[in-house]
This record gives sequence, structure tokens and C-alpha cells, in this order.
Amino acid sequence: MEDRRFAKPIISDTVVIERLCLLVTLLLTGVGCTSASGDQTAKEEAPPPAHVIVTDDPGLFTVDHPEQFPLATADARGSASELVVTGTVLPDVARNVPVVSLASGRVVDIKARLGDTVKKGQLLLTVRSDDVAGGFSDYRKAVADEILARAQFERAKDLYEHGAIALNDLQVAQDTEDKAKVDVETTAEHLRLLGNDPNKPAHMVDIFAPVSGVITDQEVTNAAAVQAFNTPAPFTISDLSSVWIVCDVYENDLAQVRIGDTADITLNAFPDRKFKGVVSNIAAILDPNIRTAKVRIEVQNPGLMRLGMFAKATFRGQKVEMHTIVPASAVLHMHDRDFVFVPAPQNKFRRVEVISGDLLAENKNLQEIKSGLKPGQQVVSNALVMDHVLGQ
Repeated sequence: MEDRRFAKPIISDTVVIERLCLLVTLLLTGVGCTSASGDQTAKEEAPPPAHVIVTDDPGLFTVDHPEQFPLATADARGSASELVVTGTVLPDVARNVPVVSLASGRVVDIKARLGDTVKKGQLLLTVRSDDVAGGFSDYRKAVADEILARAQFERAKDLYEHGAIALNDLQVAQDTEDKAKVDVETTAEHLRLLGNDPNKPAHMVDIFAPVSGVITDQEVTNAAAVQAFNTPAPFTISDLSSVWIVCDVYENDLAQVRIGDTADITLNAFPDRKFKGVVSNIAAILDPNIRTAKVRIEVQNPGLMRLGMFAKATFRGQKVEMHTIVPASAVLHMHDRDFVFVPAPQNKFRRVEVISGDLLAENKNLQEIKSGLKPGQQVVSNALVMDHVLGQ
């Protein structure tokens, strides 16, 4: 017979589950009671967190505590209309001076190279020329003829005074002497034009810089042949103290540009430097392919501008446009697009896409809004903080 004193009590599965649930409940209740006072103190010290609810509209958000996001009011600011175009630095054609050789021959020495800065009167190259040899030959012949004509005239004058010849013979001798003097002067001047002294025979021609500037074109090398008054010239010197900025302006924007208007010029190489220019010409013919006209701006060159540089020209129109101004921190730049947050009824904020402009030159903390926002509207002053909260 089984001894019931040592039999184990039978516990059903239902009882086990109930006891486990009771134990878990007690544990959870104990933890909650222990940390209740600490959590209550933290909640009293910190502001309530902003709870964001996204509505059906993806650009509209509901915030429990909108007072945590200070607002700023957009202002209006009047400014002249702007037109920004690109252009290229080119030389002033009127300041391009060709270096012309007055004699034909062969180059024996070159004293300057392409890109050099030269002064007026500086020696550029030397040419050995048969023209100079022929000029000296003609000059010496003219001097000899003049000496003979002068001696004949003196003899004729003496004979006329003694009645040995008629007056007509004296006049013929004097005419011959006068023509001989003209020949001497002409041949001597020809040698001087070639850069030679009539009293110092030579076969070389020195060619000097006619103006000061930069050599922007070179068409000659050592031992090359040079033709008198031929094109292209051996050298071209450009005075770069004043240059042209030639821009392409679209047909629809031509009304904003007038001759005599000023333009602000910036160079890609020196973006922080600004130059002033004046519109001197607007082409009368449009490019039929891209429908643009060439606009020429004359600019004084302080020495930084080099031919071929890319430039940006900003034209200030006569029409005043009203633009919206907001704090620069109110604009959120994201994915090459700009946004601002504006308050909406019932604790809501709306994200609005705008087209922003430049920061104000006089105050870098303010930014121009070209479209998407009107003066008088309110925006969140710090869009980055708002975007961070929405991201969480």
C-alpha cells in the first residue's frame, strides 16, 4: 500500500502560469515605483519634448509645442533688377598695334618673344636687308651728283658774271643743282625710315616697338624671311591697360541692357575681386543659332585680367524690384533646393519650397528670396533645428 506521506503535491499547468504572471507583475510594479520620483524631477526640469505628427500632406507637420521654434517675419526690400551673363576677356582692337617691317630681308636676331611686356622704342628684331644696301647706293650716287651739279653751277655763275654764257645756261645749271639736292634729301630720308644713319653705311635694319604693351602675336622666328609692309606683321603689341569683356545676351534680355550702363565684372580666377565696366556696344546682328547678341563692356585692367579669361557680368537695370528678405538661418538647403518652414493653423508647420538669392552685401545674416515667399509672412528662424526635429 502506497505511503501518502511522501507523495508529491500535484500542481496543474494553469496554476504555474498564474504564478509566473504574478511574479512578473510584482517585479514590474517594483521597478516602476522605485524610479517614479526621479523621472518626475527630470520632467519638471526639462521642457516637454516636441511630438511630431505627420499628416496626409507630406509638407505639413503637427507639433505639440510650437513655441519651441521662434518665428521671424519676412521683410520687403527694393533693389534694381539684375541680369547676370558670362563673357570672355578680349583685347581692345583699337589698342592692337602691328609691328611693321619697312624692309624685306632675313631675320638675324630676335630680342623679344610672345607674351613679353615691352616698352615703346625697345628693340624687337634685326633684319639683314638688301633694301638697305640699295638705299645706301642710291644715297651715295645722289651725293656725288649733287657735288658735280654744285661745281657746274658755280662755274656757270662765274661765266655769266663775265658775260661768257647766257642767262638761260645759268638757270639750267641752277636747276640741275636744285634737283641734285632733292635727290640727296630723299635718299637720306629713305635710309632714316629704315632705321639707318646715312653717314654710317650698314646692311641691317633694327625694328623697334612702336608702343608699350604685351606681345600678343608673333609670326616670325630666327632666319625667317620678312617682307616689307606684308601681313601678318612679325609682332602684334596690345595695350592691355584697358580690355573688353564680350558677353552673349539672349534676345529676351536685351531690353535690360543699354549703351552707357555700368556692369559689375568678376573673374573666375579672382572671384573676390570686383571690377566696374561700361557698356560701349551692343551688336546689331544676333547669332541665329542661339539667339544672342554680343555686348561689349570696356573695363580698366589693373593687371589681373588676361586675354581669354572667363568673366561674369552683372547688369543693374533701371527698374526697381521688390524682394523678400529673411534670416539666412531660415533657409534650408537640401538636395539643390531651398525650403522654409511657415506656421499653419492648429499647431502645424508647412515646408515651402522657395528660390533663394544672394546674401545681402551689407548684412550676411540676411538672405534674399526671389520667389515662393511674400513679405509679411512668418517663417521659422532656424530651419535646420526644425528639420532635425522632423527627422527624429
